Amino acid sequence: MKKLWLLVATIAIVSCQKEAPIEYAIISGKVLNANSDKVTLYNQYDYSDKKDIALNEDGTFTDTISLDWNHMYMLRESRNATNLYLSKGDNLTIDYDSKKHDSTLVISGNGNEVSNYFANKAKKSKELSEDIPVLYAKDEAAFKESISKARDAKQKNLDETANLSDDFKALEANNIKYEYLSALSIYELYHGYFAKKKDFKASENFADELNSMSYDNEGDFKYSSSYRNLVQGHYRKEASELAKKDSTIASDVATLKAYGAIQSETIKNNLLYGAAQYGITYTEDLEAYYAAFSAGSTDEKNNEKITKSYNALKLLGKGNTSPKFTNYENYAGGTTSLDDLKGKYVYIDVWATWCGPCKAEIPFLKKVEKKYHGKDIEFVSISIDKKKDHQAWKDMIVDKKLGGIQLFADSDWESKFVEDYMIKGIPRFILIDPSGNIVTSNAPRPSDAKLITLFDELKI
Repeated sequence: MKKLWLLVATIAIVSCQKEAPIEYAIISGKVLNANSDKVTLYNQYDYSDKKDIALNEDGTFTDTISLDWNHMYMLRESRNATNLYLSKGDNLTIDYDSKKHDSTLVISGNGNEVSNYFANKAKKSKELSEDIPVLYAKDEAAFKESISKARDAKQKNLDETANLSDDFKALEANNIKYEYLSALSIYELYHGYFAKKKDFKASENFADELNSMSYDNEGDFKYSSSYRNLVQGHYRKEASELAKKDSTIASDVATLKAYGAIQSETIKNNLLYGAAQYGITYTEDLEAYYAAFSAGSTDEKNNEKITKSYNALKLLGKGNTSPKFTNYENYAGGTTSLDDLKGKYVYIDVWATWCGPCKAEIPFLKKVEKKYHGKDIEFVSISIDKKKDHQAWKDMIVDKKLGGIQLFADSDWESKFVEDYMIKGIPRFILIDPSGNIVTSNAPRPSDAKLITLFDELKI
């Protein structure tokens, strides 16, 4: 009797257990003629959320992707990008030839319908697309006609695509509308540039369709990058107005204040962290910037990350001992360390041969070097090119007739000096005093008149 009771109890317990909910999707596939040893999966809602997936020798790959909700992703291999929509329980297979991605792409498996829709949408968008300079150089009527035609064709394609859920169709219909509105919102700026009409202003009612937009739709914000761009642009305009009203508020701090006033926690926290994860390393007023972020952000994980950056950046404040580089290759021969330059101010340019904005500063840097030649300052350029581009670094020094001290970092972006200064983007300029202490970890660029003002204040 006792054994029978235990058996019944065991059956009852087992029968009451629920299957664990599936919180992931599986992706696998094969890339022929791959240009890399990996594919990288980017979360299009947060591009810092990325995952490298190794390619086997035969080009195959597989991985499990944890999901909190349905996401738009981009699977990138070299220059090939595949848009994917992953839902919990999906099991997608992505196959293509890297040499002819668009014509060979096949997406199959459970949940493939939406991802195939995007592949088809991309093909049709290419057929409809016009070169950006040509499109935005058009007059207002012709421009609107072009983007309206593209919008209607996308909507027709969505309507005619089978096996898509009503919920997804509603999201995508809104996204198509936002793509149209996003193009409309930047017309004035782009037309002025491409039509070479300085100070161009669109007609009064040109963008009236934007007036009916709502900027607090969390579902659209999570799904549509075009909607996120519109929301971001809206609040940046508010920040600009705030900075105009109060000249004591820097523009980057005003942006965080505008984001911090957003009612939606999802939208607010996304925009705040998106701005601060890089912006905090560039701000000229660290304390005000961190205070504005902290006042608005309610996401504990984001707060921990930004606080960690804040604490590290405090060590890079004026008067603190500068992080050092040691034995960097010197184009002139031998190696150079930061300690070798003590006794003079050191103006450091962190750059790379592939960086357009870096190269744009070269003529200005040459003028500054000439102006201060023989003065109490050394001009040091540190390349963070990869080792494979070492010769390109040498060639550019010759081709551009670069002066100053030209150094090659030991491990590109992962060089300790670069990491210690928390450099997230280049060009980056740093000024160190004769004792090896930081004057500013975010010095003005050579093209900025503030640099000469700073040098004059220091009596260089």
